[in-house]
Amino acid sequence: MRILYFGVYNPDYSRNRVLIKGLKQNGTEIVECREEIKSFFKYLKLILKYLKLRRKFDVMIVGFPGQEVMFLARLLTFKPIVFDAFTSHYGGYILDRQYFNKTSWRAKYYRWIDKFSCRLADLVLLDTNAHVNFFVEEFGLPPDKFKRIFVGADEDVFYPRESAKKEDKFLVHFHGYYIPLQGVEYIIRAAKLLEKENIMFNLIGRGQTYEKNRKLAADLDVKNINFIDKMSYFDLTEHVAMADICLGIFGDSPKTDLVIPNKVYEAIAMGKPVITADTPAARELLSDGENVLFCRKADPEDLAEKIRFLKNSSDRSRIIGEGAKTLFNEKLASSILAGELLKHIRES
Repeated sequence: MRILYFGVYNPDYSRNRVLIKGLKQNGTEIVECREEIKSFFKYLKLILKYLKLRRKFDVMIVGFPGQEVMFLARLLTFKPIVFDAFTSHYGGYILDRQYFNKTSWRAKYYRWIDKFSCRLADLVLLDTNAHVNFFVEEFGLPPDKFKRIFVGADEDVFYPRESAKKEDKFLVHFHGYYIPLQGVEYIIRAAKLLEKENIMFNLIGRGQTYEKNRKLAADLDVKNINFIDKMSYFDLTEHVAMADICLGIFGDSPKTDLVIPNKVYEAIAMGKPVITADTPAARELLSDGENVLFCRKADPEDLAEKIRFLKNSSDRSRIIGEGAKTLFNEKLASSILAGELLKHIRES
């Protein structure tokens, strides 16, 4: 099978990176037709590139992000199109980040483009069944159009390794873009509760709520948090390797229930014990006490208690980390996820 990967996607973004790599591992020939320039001319450039490749593929995959590209893709070909929606514009920009009011024209546009981009595809990919249910119920789309493909992580980048700590403290790691679903404010409040217990938190990244959370940390006078600027994909692995435990997401926005974030996949790929919110999406893959430790959403006291538990129970921490790596190897390797995708393509 020859697949044309099409759109304005970034091939280094984890979702695209994992699927393209896995498809190649499964013996699939990948032809890429993409454009990353910001202006409207990217669509013209995509058309010109496509015309040179139009007879060289069997199936098109529109990579993430792809809502705005789906209309062009359907105009260009009658061949099967797999749309890796991965996430919802409306769910992300309106329900989670709340950039615009639900009644605004922007919100209406995001709802419209989410819905009709999916309608144009022969098969739509999302990361969890909880996310599939959201698309079906929110946009009135048929459930048989969707398939779940977990996100995974690049196992050639995220793998278990030894890394010497820079300080003699129990190290808790988080990285992210400070969007509401991540609930960084609850991590900060949990850190304050653990301030006298020889526990240090590394919070890596910047984003929407960063300044608000820096102010919260200053107001609480938290002394056991290192705020570290964003860094490259590869440098990040060294910080994960140093950590005793890694954190997932803890917010209470609607999107929190729908996703398993990249950071969780990356940590379990490295065999790290992870604490994350107990959500329907997380329970599709993870088992509490076996390969993850769940805590209640938006609850810094419960998060602090779970961190304390793993700090004081090295055996359980080790069991969860080993269980996480086993889970990754059995269900989340690039070749396995892409193999599932190829099966869905052949059956559709």
